[in-house]
Formats: sequence, C-alpha cells, structure tokens
Amino acid sequence: MRETGAMDPIADVRDRYDRFAREEAPGRSALYAEWAAGVAGDERILEILAGLSSPHRQPPVVFAVTRMLGAEGDYAAWASFVVENADRVVAECAARTTQTNEPLRAAPLLVALDRIRGPIALIEVGAAAGLCLFPDRYAYRFRTEDQVAELGEGSVVLDTELTGARVPRRMPDIVWRAGVDVEPRDAQDPSDRAWISGLVWPGETDRALRVDAALDAVAADPPLIVRGDASEPGVLADLVAQVPDDTTVVIATMGVLPHLRRDARERLIETIRELPARWVTLDAPSLHDSWDPAVDADAWEGFVLALDGRPIAAADPLGSWIHGV
Repeated sequence: MRETGAMDPIADVRDRYDRFAREEAPGRSALYAEWAAGVAGDERILEILAGLSSPHRQPPVVFAVTRMLGAEGDYAAWASFVVENADRVVAECAARTTQTNEPLRAAPLLVALDRIRGPIALIEVGAAAGLCLFPDRYAYRFRTEDQVAELGEGSVVLDTELTGARVPRRMPDIVWRAGVDVEPRDAQDPSDRAWISGLVWPGETDRALRVDAALDAVAADPPLIVRGDASEPGVLADLVAQVPDDTTVVIATMGVLPHLRRDARERLIETIRELPARWVTLDAPSLHDSWDPAVDADAWEGFVLALDGRPIAAADPLGSWIHGV
C-alpha cells in the first residue's frame, strides 16, 4: 500500500534517486551512480519502488537487496532483473532498512569518549551488529597536521584525519556495553554478516575489508543487543537499569537519527536527556535543533559530533575525517 503525502510517490522516488546519482554516489560508487541515474528516468522501476514506504525504497537498501538476490552488471541488466523479480525485490526491501554499521564511526566516538570520565557503560542506539560498540578494541591511526598518532591495538585499524582537536590520550575504560536495534544483527550469523557486508557500496574496497574485519572481531565476543525501538517508553531506561554501579552511562546515536521519523527522533532525544547519561551523537546539522549553541547548517561542513548536545567537531558521516570546532 502506498503512503500518502504531499508528493506523489513516483515523483518522490524519482527525486530521491536523481539526488543520489548527482550528490551522494559520485566519488564512492560509479556503479551505484549509474543505477540511480537509470532509476530516475525509468518509469517501470519507479512504479515498482513507489509501492514501498520511504525507509524501504532508499537507494542503498534497494541496491543492496537486489545485489543480495543476484542482480549485477550495468543498468540495463540490473533493471531487467528488477522487473523480472519485482515481487521478490519488493518483499525483501519491505523487510529491511539501511543499517550502516560502519566501524570507522568509532573514531569520532573515541574523540568524544576522551572527554568522559570512566568507567563507562556504553549503550548504542541502532547498533545493528554492534560494530561501533567496541571503540576500545580497535587500533587507530589519527593523521594530524604534522604527524600520524597511533593508539590502541587490534586487527581492525581505523584511519582518520584529525585536525583542530586533540588526539585522544587514552583508550576508554568501557566495562559494560549493550545495543538496541529494531532489527538486531548477529556477527556470527552468515546471513546477517552478508547483509551488513552487502550494504558496503561497490567500489569501496577499503571499507569492505574494514567491515569484514570488524565483523570477525565482534563475532569473537558478541555484545548484548536487544530488539526494540529506543524511542518507545522504557526501552532505554530498562538498559540503563542494568548497568553496573559507579559507571558513567554513555548513550551513542552515531548516524542513526536520520533514519527515524521526526516524532520518534524528537521523542528519543527527549528520552535520552531525561536519563542519567551522557549523550554522544553524530548528525546532520539541520536534522534537529538540539545543538547548544545553535549550529549554522548552511555554513557547517559534514555532520556534527556533539557531547550532550554541545558541538565538539565537524565530521565525515562515516568517520573518515574529524575537524574540531
């Protein structure tokens, strides 16, 4: 059933894929840019995708699903596959949403955690398979203006540019960790691993290697991840009630808030602020108005990395660079 709204669903899909082809895919995935541009001008595919609700027809979801089902090749080959398998594609997309479980986001998270006294109980909203729940078990390579600073040990090495902010001085003392997700993923489960890996865009070779290495690391010691909607009453409070005494609770929302409806997003932010916890978030500057002081979205580069709503850095949405403010 199609959703209602001011914009016709087909026009909405066309605009979304055109924007993705022009603004988001270039420089990351030539194949996804080609597919998205093709969708924007193909009435057959627009009609198929318009039957999905907005979170389920996003380009990264649709493209990952179709690749998982066997689609490949240029746009003509991909479109033929979608038309021939429309029912399967729609059913699978309807059951999935974007779960960008990018371990490199642990780098900006580490920058924020360096400002928080431990021991820490870390809770991540939208944890997926939990790849960002282990910032203390990865190795970091921070490229500053005049040096490369290394911190930590591990098989997963996270390389990021850091300017205008201090390099974290120590690894965080995380003594308890848990995640919450509406559709948790298990790093030990082959199908869940395939989905998380499949969300990496074609052409992102380094990212694919990083995600696979992080999946291996998490699979060796899986975290607690509960199924639930963190914006609903009691979900986060129940997790906070489980943390050990004498710990600082940190709730992280690293790139997850854009995937929530506005009412759910506002409810979640209010819930976090009412809990006895610190809040680390990484969001687009125009996504909400919880910044203190206010952020000029038009002048801001990248996402806002904030601690308790106070901006501390601008950052790449996936964590490849961090610029202090």
